[in-house]
Amino acid sequence: MPTITANDIQIYYEIHGKGRPLVLISGLGYGLWQWQRMLPGLAKHFQVLVYDNRGAGQTDKPAGPYSAAMMAADLAGLLDGLGLRETAVLGHSMGGFIAQQLVLDRPDLVSHLILASTNFGGPNHIPVSPEALAIMMDTSSDPLTRLRNGIRIAAAPGYPETQPDVFQSIIDYRLTAPVPPEAYQAQIGVGLGLVSPEAAYEGKLGKVNVPTLILFAEHDKVVPLGNAKLLANELPNSKTIILPDAGHIFPLETPEAANQAITQFLAH
Repeated sequence: MPTITANDIQIYYEIHGKGRPLVLISGLGYGLWQWQRMLPGLAKHFQVLVYDNRGAGQTDKPAGPYSAAMMAADLAGLLDGLGLRETAVLGHSMGGFIAQQLVLDRPDLVSHLILASTNFGGPNHIPVSPEALAIMMDTSSDPLTRLRNGIRIAAAPGYPETQPDVFQSIIDYRLTAPVPPEAYQAQIGVGLGLVSPEAAYEGKLGKVNVPTLILFAEHDKVVPLGNAKLLANELPNSKTIILPDAGHIFPLETPEAANQAITQFLAH
């Protein structure tokens, strides 16, 4: 089981493929399993590093709350330990907070930045849609119903019906390998720590000069599409790609389209 000690924790990681390094940072409540549908395609072109965030999978789960700075230091320690520099960094959702913090704290580690279905925090980002928030805050349904509804709202309309096997695989993953409740709450602290104007990345991203891809999905109700434009306004060297027929969990919904966008971006 490959692990590295970094920032006082044991981090579990895997490396797939050969070529230019690319690291994938998972979102809230997911381990590296999140990337299992994209990984085979990306590994044909890149040396892909995937890892379990603090609190998830086989990485240590110390008491929280966690912060973006803490989890960016975890990743920096992992990259340092593996001797990786000038790495393409992709962060999805909460992972996008970690990616933004990393490029600000350790620009020497980042050659390209991909911000996927994320925002810059603070009071000026576009928050979760009321429809998604109502499902996320529901406490009246049984746990399995809440889980199914949560996955449904995080995907494009009709997703469970068009991709029932993948939909069920996500349910099975969340039931058999969940992030423990206390670790999930600790990860929530990453977003909560960015709510103030002072903590947000808005106004700080102008100093990021690496090529940046802002990768969003057409039907994202968790991180609404308008956040893509807000990020683009902050990042001088960025381009935006919107994936059609996908929602917030596009790494699991439309892996081929996501891989194509990433591969084309990193080819330049």
